[in-house]
Amino acid sequence: MIDIKEIRLKKFDDIKNILNDLLDEQFKLKLQAASGQLAKSSEKRRVKKDIARIKTVLKEMKENGWTR
Repeated sequence: MIDIKEIRLKKFDDIKNILNDLLDEQFKLKLQAASGQLAKSSEKRRVKKDIARIKTVLKEMKENGWTR
């Protein structure tokens, strides 16, 4: 799980890179689930929640003009 306090300390571009990595991971987990190779179904839920946290922080940064 990603700590939201740590995310807020990072630069805008770094956060976007983390988001892209998580989206790639989510895609891979979906493929594993579809083929029956997913060991932990909780991983999909964790990644989904991390993506939501990051998108929330990005939205806050955009609204407040913090795109450093």
